[in-house]
Amino acid sequence: MFIALIFIMVLFQIITDGILLRPLNITNLVMQNSYVLILAIGMVLIIIAGHIDLSVGSVVAFVGAISAVLSINMHLPTYLVFLIALAVGAVIGAWQGFWVAYVKIPAFIVTLAGMLIFRGLTMLILKGESLAPFPKSYQLVSSGFIPDIFKGDSINLFTIIVGLVCTIIYVLVEINGRKKVKKYNLETTSIGIFAAKIVLIACLINLFSYILATYEGIPYILVILVVLILAYSFVMKRTTMGRKVYAIGGNANAASLSGIKTPHVTFWIFVNMGVLAALTGLVVAARLNAATPKAGTNFELDAIAACFIGGASAYGGIGTVGGAIVGALVMGVMNNGMSILGLGIDWQQTIKGFVLLLAVAFDVYNKNKAV
Repeated sequence: MFIALIFIMVLFQIITDGILLRPLNITNLVMQNSYVLILAIGMVLIIIAGHIDLSVGSVVAFVGAISAVLSINMHLPTYLVFLIALAVGAVIGAWQGFWVAYVKIPAFIVTLAGMLIFRGLTMLILKGESLAPFPKSYQLVSSGFIPDIFKGDSINLFTIIVGLVCTIIYVLVEINGRKKVKKYNLETTSIGIFAAKIVLIACLINLFSYILATYEGIPYILVILVVLILAYSFVMKRTTMGRKVYAIGGNANAASLSGIKTPHVTFWIFVNMGVLAALTGLVVAARLNAATPKAGTNFELDAIAACFIGGASAYGGIGTVGGAIVGALVMGVMNNGMSILGLGIDWQQTIKGFVLLLAVAFDVYNKNKAV
């Protein structure tokens, strides 16, 4: 899918006459699609464990409404509003996780109920009207940029330096990982392929940082996304918690017999989803500079589609955070490219539906072929 993403970007870059990769459009692409990137990170854990969450769009709207009341009507400090909103998300996740993990009600039913409940509560809180505007400090989470401490004239020097530092860190991590693999006499790729991969990724990192540097620099939301991606990738690949999630999705009964407390793990992945949905609610409200009753509509479908397009299995037990991010970027680039071309929402929805169907069909084909 990473290769597919590159192909799609090149295709839209050509047919949009170079508009897609302009600095302003790239920055907008990150900001506009931050919601699906954050939700996809939490959703892929849910899907790997063999569940689904249909309520995240409504939770996004509900948390946005609560934060608007706290920030605009009650004038609470922004940091306190954020903490309360994330705590509300955790409580919502715990509520739904309890019914799924301990009462054994299917997640589809629990989260479908949650979708209705929190959408209704959002309308009650906002009384069917939008609430705006938010303070400037609140808006920074979605529309703010890290200032250039080096005061570059036509280019953001701080962003260029960050790109170089990230490149060095990436190269060192890859080299160290290859040494560890060779230390245990495990099979590795040829040195030529390994070097080509490093050069390609390094070029992409620096090209991306240069594009950002020629506009406003690094958005705050991009920093949040990078931290989330790295943290959750580490958890899923390098910790026992991540292994437990994969084990439950692969075979819940076998995982339980092997000593894994499946209800406990299931409960916490729903709590995690609630927190990430709350974070998305804050980001979306800041982006719109308003809390609206219709916020978050169909967000759950975008997040689920991103996970499946990124390689997650509809049967559970398979998927990665990186894959979900790539799937979300595929969706985002397609949305952005088709909007630039002037395609209506009808055609956009149709094309995205076909892409999702093909991705899941490919997963089913591979699973049947393996059997």
